[in-house]
Parts: sequence; C-alpha cells; structure tokens
Amino acid sequence: MTMKGFDPKWKDFPDYILGITKEIWEDRGIATLDHYYSEDIVVRSPSSVVIGNKGVIAATMATLAEFPDRTLLGEDVIWCGTPEDGMLSSHRLLSTATHLGDGAYGAATGKNLTYRIIADCHAINNQINDEWLIRDQGAIVKQMGWDSKGFAVDQIAREGGTEHCSRPFHSSIDRVGPYQSKGNDNQWGQQYADILNRIMNADMAVIPEVYDRACQLEYPGGITGHSYDAADRMWMGLRSAFPSAKFTIHHQMGNEDPMMSPRASVRWSLEGNHDGWGAFGEPTGAEVHVMGISHAEFGPWGLRKEYVLFDEVAIWKQIALKTG
Repeated sequence: MTMKGFDPKWKDFPDYILGITKEIWEDRGIATLDHYYSEDIVVRSPSSVVIGNKGVIAATMATLAEFPDRTLLGEDVIWCGTPEDGMLSSHRLLSTATHLGDGAYGAATGKNLTYRIIADCHAINNQINDEWLIRDQGAIVKQMGWDSKGFAVDQIAREGGTEHCSRPFHSSIDRVGPYQSKGNDNQWGQQYADILNRIMNADMAVIPEVYDRACQLEYPGGITGHSYDAADRMWMGLRSAFPSAKFTIHHQMGNEDPMMSPRASVRWSLEGNHDGWGAFGEPTGAEVHVMGISHAEFGPWGLRKEYVLFDEVAIWKQIALKTG
C-alpha cells in the first residue's frame, strides 16, 4: 500500500518511522530533520518542551557529540490513524551508546549504556509535527554510576541553581499541537487502559488476575522483573508516592498484526503532590508531573510483557526544586 502524502519508498507507517529514525541518527542524516520534522513541531519530554525543528536538530547533534556510536533499535511501532487525517506511532526503541564525549551527562566516562525510549509521534504528509518522548534517564545515569536523585540535584547546580535551571514538563507549560485524537477503540488498548485505571485506583488485585504469572516486565531505571510481585512493587511504589495525584489517560491504542501478539500502547500522566511514602522517599509536598508511556503484549495467559517508561531523574528534579 502506498500512503497518501508520504514518500513511496516507505512500504507502510512502521517502515516510515523505523526508516527515518535510522536515517537521522545512525546514517547521520541530521539535516533531514528540516524535512521530516515540521518547523513548529512541539516535542514534549519529561525534562522540557522544545518548539521547532531547529531546537530538535541542536539537541540531536549534542547527543551525538556525547554518544557518537549510538544505535536506536526499533523494537515495535504501535500505531493508529490514516495517512489522510494523520497517524500516531508509539515507537519503542532499545538504544545502545558509549559515553565518549563531554556533555549533558558530564565528563566522558567511556561507559557502555543500554536503555529504552518510547516516542509518540504524529505524522502527516511525510512529516512529523507533534511528539511526546520519554527516555529512561534513570537507566542512563545508573549505568554511569549515579543514582537518579543525586544526578537531579547535581543537574540543578550545573544549570545555575533553582532560579535558572530548566524546568521539567508540567501541564501548565504544555503547548497544544495539531494532534487531537485520543487513539483508537481497539479492544487491547481498552483492556490495557482498564488495567492501568484499576491499578491507579489502588485495585492491585488486578495484577494476579490479568497478568501472566510468567510475565516479563521492563521498568524505569533499566529494571527487568518477572511475575506478579515485580509488577506490584513498581506500580505500588509509584502510586503510593503520589496517592492524591490525578491519573489521566491521554491516548490509548491497540494493534493486532500477523506474526505478533496483540498489543497496546497507553500514554498517561500523574499530576499532583508528592504527599506519600513510596519510590521517591520522604513526602515533600512538591508539585510533580509524571509523564508515562507504557506498552503491553497479551498472550493466552494474560498480559505477558509490559514496558513502562517514565523519567525518574525528572521526578527527582521536581522534588529537589521544592526541597532546595
């Protein structure tokens, strides 16, 4: 099938997303961002909001100067929409890199890194014009010998202190982009959204009920876990740190494709105060926004694989900005 408005070299939407990612990063076609990213694209990540492809190009070059051998291995593209109205891809990547240059992570350490990223991108007419991007910063800094809290505190100091440092993402600084859809109504997206809603409403019994007992879990901080206890620990630790925060599902979709498990992608947030004991230490009352994207794969015995990303460094930074 050719996609209306897209270069005929792409055989379908996942091929386009995987292909341009390789072209930009590994084939060093950074200049193609002038073409593949719209001039006024909004790129939201837990650490910032960047407007315009010039900012994206600058950030890409800075990352490649620090990690020149970086690879981006596309594990999956979950998507919805049409070429005519625009399509949304939730692209899960495994990245490998060696810290060979000085940069945002400090002096070059020579450390080898492996970490995940999920990028939700809206594309129309061969161009991306709206994006939500989460990197597992917790995994990156851990492999460099930091913990997320220590790195966040150090980052604030390096950026000029609490007055001058860059502010992590919060709904109050969001910019409305062109993509307005909430996803598709596929049953697997709905099922995963229901699971997350139950968890966030403290109904942890959902885990042994709907997860496969042998499930594989890939969680923030580069943590791999298996079975019910690991799922319970991660979700309980997050929710109990922000018990009164508002949980919102912003986007949900499911896909069923030949040779693949049925799967789902949900983009969500927790926004409110750090008013509980949990994965983020002593309650501080700090106002916190947690940007999350999760993928799930289903099998005959329930949810068999779950990939959850949020940025532990950005959460600790919001807490540290409150506590000084």
